[in-house]
Formats: sequence, C-alpha cells, structure tokens
Amino acid sequence: MTTFDLVVRGAFVLIGGNWRAAEVGVTGGVIRAVSATPLEGDRVITLADDEVLVPGIVDTHVHVNEPGRTEWEGFASATRAAAAGGVTTLIDMPLNSIPATTTVAALDAKRAVAAEKAMVNVGFWGGAVPENLGTLRELHEAGVFGFKAFLAPSGVDEFGHLDAEQLDLALEEIATFDGLLIVHAEDPGVLDASANEGGVDYHRFVESRPDAAETTAIDRVIAGVRRTGARAHILHLSSAAALPALRAARAEGLKITVETCPHYLTISEEQIADGATQFKCCPPIRDEANRDALWQALLDGDIDIVVTDHSPSTPELKFAHGGDFGLAWGGIAGLQLGLAAVWTEAARRDIPLERVLGWMSSATARFAGLESKGRIAVGADADLVVFAPDEAFTVHADRLLHKNPVSAFDGRELRGVVRQTLLAGQPVDVAPDAEPRGLLLDR
Repeated sequence: MTTFDLVVRGAFVLIGGNWRAAEVGVTGGVIRAVSATPLEGDRVITLADDEVLVPGIVDTHVHVNEPGRTEWEGFASATRAAAAGGVTTLIDMPLNSIPATTTVAALDAKRAVAAEKAMVNVGFWGGAVPENLGTLRELHEAGVFGFKAFLAPSGVDEFGHLDAEQLDLALEEIATFDGLLIVHAEDPGVLDASANEGGVDYHRFVESRPDAAETTAIDRVIAGVRRTGARAHILHLSSAAALPALRAARAEGLKITVETCPHYLTISEEQIADGATQFKCCPPIRDEANRDALWQALLDGDIDIVVTDHSPSTPELKFAHGGDFGLAWGGIAGLQLGLAAVWTEAARRDIPLERVLGWMSSATARFAGLESKGRIAVGADADLVVFAPDEAFTVHADRLLHKNPVSAFDGRELRGVVRQTLLAGQPVDVAPDAEPRGLLLDR
C-alpha cells in the first residue's frame, strides 16, 4: 500500500461541493488520493466529530500596504491573520503601498519584501493609472493577475483615477492581451454633486455616496466592455441597485464578473451608530433591504464571489476627528474574520456552508485562474482548513493578528472556528517568529 506524507481522515470532507466521508492522501504538498477506504500516512490527522475539512479560502482582494505604509499593515501580520482565518492564498492590491504596483520595478520591490515574510501564498494585482496607460502589457507579462482602476479619487495621491476617456483606453489596451480590469466603480460627478458637510451622522455619510455613484460608474464600465470586448470585474459591489444592469450585461454575453464583501453581507446601516467610524468604507454599507438583495444576488448567481477587501489603517487615521465620517480613513479590516462572518449570516439565513465555501474558495480560485486551489481533488494543492462550523466565539479586536486593533466586527459573536490551516499539507504556524512558507504566485 502507498504511504503518503499526510493523511487527513474525516466524516465530512467537502468534495465537489458535497460532504463525504473520505481520507485525503497528500505527498509533496499535492493531493494524490481521495478515498472512501483507509490510507496510510507518515502523519495522520483525524478530524474531531465537530470538524469538517474544506479547501483553503482564496481571498482575491487584500490591501497589505507594504512597502511604504507598513504601519498600516504588512506581509508578516496580514498573512498570519489570513492563516488564522482559513485563508491560504491572497492577492494583494496595488495600493496603498508606496510605490504603488504600477510598474515592473514596483512589483519587483513588493515581491522582494513579501518573499521574506509570507506565511500563505501571495499573488499581486497591478494598477492602471493615467501615467502607465500604454505600458500595461509589461506588468501583465511580469505576472500580475490583472489591473485595478479607480473611476473616482482613490484617497491616496500616488494612485490616480481614470476619467472616462482613460477608462476606454485602458479597456482597449487590456483587450489586446486578454487581460482583466478590476474596477472600483464610483462616479466622481455623482460624488461631487452629493458631497455634504460630513460629521458623525452615518446616514449623512451614506447620502454622500449614493447608489447612483455606483450605478453610473458601472454603466460606464458595461459600455466600455461592450465597445472593446475586454474583460472587467466590479469590485466590492455595495449597491443592489446596480444588479439589473449587470444581469442584463452578462445575459448579453459581456465578460463582466462581480464581487461583494463580508461587511456588506453581515452589517446594515441601521446597526451603525453615529461616530462609529470603524464601519466607514467606500462604497458604504447600506440598509438592510439592500443587504437582503445582495444575498439574493449571490444565490441567483448574479454576484460571483465574496472577498474581504481587507483595507486597514492605523487607529489614529480610523478614529480621527472625533468620529467624523467625512474625515476618517475608509476601509474594513476583515481578513481574519471573513469566513466566520459570512458563514454566521449564511447560517442565520439557512444557507449551507458549502455555498459559502463556493463563493469564497472554489469560485475565487477560478476567478483568479488558480486551478490547483480552492478544491479537494486529486492533483490540487493541499491547501486545507480544519473548520469547526458550530463553535462560536466573540471577536476582540485587540486579539486579531492583523497589525492594528481596529475591526468593524469587534464585540460580535461569530460562528465557525478555524482549528488548523494547512499549506501544501503542512500546518501553518502563526507565531510571530515562525518561518514563512508562503509562495509568491504569478498569473
């Protein structure tokens, strides 16, 4: 009988979207066997009665912020938090690092830093900004997974937004090499027209970034994709009002995919107190009816994936100016809690865990073109998570592993505990002095 490096035995193993009793044999970091009969292993993990075995989460929207703003986050802290939350692969956004990942030299600098610190696998998005249009193929050939663009100011000076003409130029250029443009879709004209005096009133903040900011920008992306034949992806969809246009565009055959985030699915405007700027993000968390519509869109297949948009900052930036939503930094730090947060709300809605894992693991892996990730199958990478879906815990922001103790989920009781994360069949040690074993991934 073949002896594997590792055998994981469990009564509930997620295989092909279904739960099965199975033994998973791993050698050389790759799944070599999935069996209903006993396997032999040099190491054996036998799941407890309350545990399930699932593929690692693939989070394609993470701001690590290193180099340049490492006081906000960094590869060491971000990837430890990822592993603690069941994330085995993340793709880093081109901002808010300095330099932004808009040149091959900046990509090389970021890779050099990540190589020494990554506890999980890390890939990289490039950026499409006014200054690098016409040179995007160079970044594409260097291995970035696609190009992020803002249609309104990004919040940092070194990453400019594309106007309507520049958006079309970017789409035309990317279409020539079948790349992917991922878009922060808010319209600057609508935002300018909706601007108000700010302050601690959360509803006034939502009014300053209305649904129309998203729907107008998304309409522009749809028109550009129709004109150029390019592929585009709508980042962090907040407004359900954009769903009819996206549904129609996809039915037309346009190559557009859509994501949303745990904070939009688990928190509503009605729950956010005045001055509670830990909840500020752009686009904003909207009302409960909107949240229900996002869930329905996931179930209907109108939204493809769920990713965290982990976007941390220092407490000083997040809580600056006495809770003024207009002045505080916008971003939710959710990398360690994404799976538990979404599963908690899904369970409340009688949505099974396998659907959640579909949106956060297998679908995100397919979206990124990482065919060896996001599934438990022969030939797939042994990036696995031992998960206790019914165990509850209370979030304490100061105990999370990302760098700064700020969380929109602070004080919440969530369901689902990651008992162990395996990367290429080896347990990930999240201690600060543990040896980094994550790989750097190319498209």
